[in-house]
This record gives sequence, structure tokens and C-alpha cells, in this order.
Amino acid sequence: MTADDSGATPRDVDTEDDAVRDVPPEGSVRASDGGAGGVPAEASAPDRADAAGTAPDAAPAARGEDDENNIAIRLEQLILGADRRYTPFQAARGAGVSMDLAARFWRAMGFADIGQVKALTEADVLALRRLAGLVEAGLLSEAMAIQVARSTGQTTARLADWQIDSFLEGLTEPQDSGLTRTEITYPLVELLLPELEEFLVYVWRRQLAAATGRVVRAQDDAEMVDRRLAVGFADLVGFTRLTRRLEEEELGELVEAFETTCSDLVAAHGGRLIKTLGDEVLFSADDAGVAAEIGLRLIETMTHDETMPELRVGIAFGTVTTRMGDVFGTTVNLASRLTSIAPKDTVLVDEAFAEELGRIGEAPVSEAEAAAAEKAAEEGTGGPAPSYRFALQPMWQRPVRGLGVVEPWLLSRRG
Repeated sequence: MTADDSGATPRDVDTEDDAVRDVPPEGSVRASDGGAGGVPAEASAPDRADAAGTAPDAAPAARGEDDENNIAIRLEQLILGADRRYTPFQAARGAGVSMDLAARFWRAMGFADIGQVKALTEADVLALRRLAGLVEAGLLSEAMAIQVARSTGQTTARLADWQIDSFLEGLTEPQDSGLTRTEITYPLVELLLPELEEFLVYVWRRQLAAATGRVVRAQDDAEMVDRRLAVGFADLVGFTRLTRRLEEEELGELVEAFETTCSDLVAAHGGRLIKTLGDEVLFSADDAGVAAEIGLRLIETMTHDETMPELRVGIAFGTVTTRMGDVFGTTVNLASRLTSIAPKDTVLVDEAFAEELGRIGEAPVSEAEAAAAEKAAEEGTGGPAPSYRFALQPMWQRPVRGLGVVEPWLLSRRG
């Protein structure tokens, strides 16, 4: 889709009636139709050969490419559940939206401009109509609808890439049957598609319920957008040197193991994995005690894994702005800086995080006071000894680029 197509007249493009009349029979492919990416395909190799007076067996490689293109289009029809019927202009008109808005939705979802090729289906028209309907009903602003399209497109694009690159690639290795990977892919996708779709909807509903619960538990409306969270980074030490030493496959396995371990630990202890950046992960937690437990668990787990390099973790506590599943603000920047200065296999936290641990009773505000309370409990002159999970040791104050002077604290387990 391109925004400058909005000025097209009915004579410039096919009418909707023409689009319906021109739909090829089920299973057939028109030479003018695009490939999986909406790019028009050329005439078949045999037709070109005959037109040039060349023997039919002169272009077997070209015929193979045509077979692959046909399979790609069949796969597209299987996954989308419909044939190509509309140009972008026709889809926008059918949805009752301007070509400019349709193009913005299309690009926000992560798809390239396709000119006026007949590459869209009834589902594309319906999706445009739904988004536009939410705007017309006043449930979403136009800018928010664009954000919905962009966040959904970015998330599902990564998921689809992972499923094809890792999941399907492993399952479509050529077998003893003699079938090629391309020949195996179609029936495999046919079997997996409904199951993966159901699972995707299930996980999305579960995540939506969890996110909604966090929002409604916010203390006031301001916290729904700008919230006080603990934000942490975990970073592999010496990763750049590893990239020069390890083979690509070994490096990929290490990164996958690191991301899997972090994802499992963060989720198991009640945090949220915001994103992974290869050698670094970003996580958050509503509770400082939860974040502290995650940070120390990450260090302890990686330390006992001989295949993993050293790890360092930085955590900060404060106001965070959340947008499209990501987090922004000074607190996030501070957590990143603390990670960069943390010694190997340690967790550094900022002063606000240390104070929050003290406030909720997870760490002593003062080690001297904690020792005095424990002694009094032993001698029977005071109440029960306080129970702390974590210990905090102040480090030297230091200037941090862009954030002024900060006082990091070394976090450890107590006892």
C-alpha cells in the first residue's frame, strides 16, 4: 500500500465487481498475481521458452522455481484461509477508510508497500474495518489504533520468524521418504496451523488477564501509565570476545540457553521479561523483594553452569513509563548504568531500591541496628529477631554519565 494511491480514480484501478469476476478458480494461480510477498510473478518458464522458440527442456531450473512459487502461494492460501481478491485501493474502499489510513495501518503492522497488486483477502478488509470501527466508536484514537497495529505486528512478526526459523526448520529436515523440505512443509503446516492458532489465543488471553489485573490494582490513574517498578538488566560478561571465539552455531546455542534460563527464572519468581537483546535481558517486577530474588537467582544459576560466562546484574527502583510492552525513563537508564559498572557475578542496586527493600522489611535499613536487635532477642531483652532475606552493602559513590553521582549498593543473601 502507498499513501499516494489515495488519489486514484475508478478508471485507474479495477472495480470491486471486476475483482470478484477476475478471481481464478480454486487452486489456480494467475501469472499476474504476486508471490507470497505480493510481488507480481512473471510468466511461467515453459511459456517464455515456447515464445522464444526454445525447446521445453532448456530451462529445468526455471520450472523448479515456478514449482516453488506455486507451493509458496498454496501455503499462503492455506495460512490466510482465502484467495487474493483485492488491491490495496479496493480493500480500503471496501473497509470504508481512506487509502492514507489503510496504508498507515498496513505499514504499522510491518508490511511493505505493494502498489496496486491484487494481494489482499477478505480478512484484510475486515481487519481494516475493525480498526477503523474502534476509532469511529471513540474507543480508540487514531494514534492509539496505529499503536495497536504496530505492537501486534512487531510481536507476532518475531513469533512467526522464530517458529519458521527454529521450529519448522527442525521438523522439515528431509527424511528417508525422499521428500524435499518444501514437499514436507505443506502437510506439516496444515496439521500444526489450527493447534498453534488455538495456543496463541490461549496464551494471549492469559497474558491479557494478567496485565489487566496489574493495571486495576494500581493505586491511582497515574500509575496505570507511569508506575513505580523495579527494573533490572542482566548482562553476560565478555560476550564480544565470545563472538570472535565461538562458531555461529555454538554462539546461537549459548544465547538461546541464556535467554531460556532468564525467561524461566523471571517468570517463576513473579517478574516480567520485557525483552531480550542477545547477551542482555531486561526484566521488571512490581515488588523490590521479587526483583532482588530474581537478580540473585540469575547469578547463582549462571555461576553453576560451566558453559556460561560470568553475569552481572543491575537493578533500580522508581517511576517507569510503559509503552507497547516496553519500559522507559530514568529508572531504566540507571539500571542499565549499574549493570555496566557491576563487578562480575554480583548484583548492584540503586539507593531507592535499597530503601524500598528496607521499607518492606526484606533487608535491614542499618546493619548495626539489625545486629543490636538480634542480640537483644538472644538475651531475651527484646522482641523476636527480625527476619531478613537480603543484605545490602554500600559502595563508593561515583559519577554516572547522564545521571550525576549515584550510590550503588551491593545486594547479597543474608546469613
